Amino acid sequence: MFPLVPVSAAAFDLDVALAYATADNFTGKPVYRAEAGCWLHADAARLLARTVELARPLGLRLRVLDAFRPAEAQWVLWNHTPDPGFLADPRRGSPHSMGAAVDLDLIDIASGQALDMGTAFDEFTPRSHHGNQDISPQAQRNRHLLMGLMTTAGWDFYRHEWWHYQMFNARANYPVLSDTLLGPDGMMPPG
Repeated sequence: MFPLVPVSAAAFDLDVALAYATADNFTGKPVYRAEAGCWLHADAARLLARTVELARPLGLRLRVLDAFRPAEAQWVLWNHTPDPGFLADPRRGSPHSMGAAVDLDLIDIASGQALDMGTAFDEFTPRSHHGNQDISPQAQRNRHLLMGLMTTAGWDFYRHEWWHYQMFNARANYPVLSDTLLGPDGMMPPG
């Protein structure tokens, strides 16, 4: 069985804006092909669908910023910024590279605007930690709202990144996957 399923905006009723398919990320350049698809392990996709169901009645929509991250991409990120407080060492394996993690934020359906989370995605500072009180009270509430939705749906969180959620015991239950698994639809640019 193919372990990854595509996560599309239409099929999941969410937004997909893969940060690493653009230059708008901490490396300053695209890591994925511009047309890279969004993928998750089937188990993680089920949890994500549950989160969408929980968010909708609150007038909220999920926006996925990263999901499956091929092992090759994890090396690109690590080689740029080898910070184990914010990036998994690729020798250990990232839950992203297992299709068992997702980075996301929330959008208000009525306004179409992203909720203020106090920092940008991938701001590698203590201000990005869950429970940080050096951000506005509204941003703190928004982070707690996201955490409540995600943990209620069955996700675990990473305390250093308000945007990162993963499946419990991912490293014990899922293998690290290569971009080659996706064949010609791979996420990495050629060469």
